Amino acid sequence: MTPQTSDAILDRMMALHPKIIDLTLDRVWRLLGALDNPQTRLPPVIHIAGTNGKGSTQAMIRAGLEGVGLLVHAYTSPHLARFHERIRLAGELISEPNLTAVLDECYAANGGENITYFEITTCAALLAFARSRADYTLLEVGLGGRLDATNVIDTPAMTVITPVSIDHEQFLGNTLSKIAAEKAGIIKRGVPCVVGPQPDEAMEVIEQTAARLGAPLIAYGQHWHVAEENGRLIYQDETGLRDLPLPNLLGAHQIQNAGAALAVLRHLDFGDAAYEAAVSRAEWPARMQRLKTGPLVQAAPQAELWLDGGHNTAAGIALADVLSNLPKRPTHMICGMLNTKDVTGYLAPLAAQAESLIAVSIPGETATLSAEDTAAAAAKVNLHATTAASVGDALRSIVTRDPQARVLICGSLYLAGHILRENG
Repeated sequence: MTPQTSDAILDRMMALHPKIIDLTLDRVWRLLGALDNPQTRLPPVIHIAGTNGKGSTQAMIRAGLEGVGLLVHAYTSPHLARFHERIRLAGELISEPNLTAVLDECYAANGGENITYFEITTCAALLAFARSRADYTLLEVGLGGRLDATNVIDTPAMTVITPVSIDHEQFLGNTLSKIAAEKAGIIKRGVPCVVGPQPDEAMEVIEQTAARLGAPLIAYGQHWHVAEENGRLIYQDETGLRDLPLPNLLGAHQIQNAGAALAVLRHLDFGDAAYEAAVSRAEWPARMQRLKTGPLVQAAPQAELWLDGGHNTAAGIALADVLSNLPKRPTHMICGMLNTKDVTGYLAPLAAQAESLIAVSIPGETATLSAEDTAAAAAKVNLHATTAASVGDALRSIVTRDPQARVLICGSLYLAGHILRENG
């Protein structure tokens, strides 16, 4: 008999998916009950929601906790190259035997009932976390917050809401206040909540939710401040000021993400070693990641290759800011996006930073926007755009014309995942 693999079980789980996605926790509660409620046996949980910066903020919190010798579970999504990236047990990616075992157990306990892929795999992560010792558990929301499968922890140690912006309107609503209400759904009665920079409309909803639940807010601009000054990160709250190195994750937006991570660590009463580690040791792939090895780099040895998975308007603005602060160099984009995203909103801020864009379809993704449609959207924002059959073809076209170009591969975490798998 062929041995079970995690990939085979994950494929089977896709068949359990309800035909229409309705955001609800009913399916999750049912399965967790069948698994003897592992969510009640986790190390202290820090729960993180928001539109942008969730993953980077989680990575910095984890780096800070691990920097003082603590063991940390971490859950994130989507994965880039392998599913195992979603589940980190006590600092290490979950092993194939362990992942296969918890997936198989969840599949059997579900009894063939309808459940989404994210819901059943989140239950598997919680099961794995409950069976492994750690000091903290970091849970990143998948979609929204209020009805997200991760929102099953009655009393987390802390919650965090990173910047909220328009995204996933078909599920969360088409206004900032509606989206903020979904994100604020992770706030729990009496549990402190760190809040990153927010538009006024979103902040008002978050404050109202916190007030109703008696949850203390630790909010940017009110209770903590962070800024770059003379090439250093300056963080200040009611306990004093900290002068730290700039985050090793690139971009002005990472200053704010670092501030939220530091606010968490400060509230939990960790010291300078945790703060230094948070800003200097965090790792987060496909967030303005410089590619330095692999077939793509070998195909363009004189070029400067970057990979980024941001895909909404706020991500486009942040990415444009990063590019504007890099040393001047002719910049060309290779872009592939999903058909559920605001392509024009994403590309508009980037138009001033790139000389051209080559559009590609995302390999293996049924929801990919066609290369032709991406190119048409780029043309609308005055980006010179063509298409290519693959990222490799696009790269060869660019370096044939300009061997020393800066090349940014961007537009989707799914495209970034494909690149990391193929270029590994």
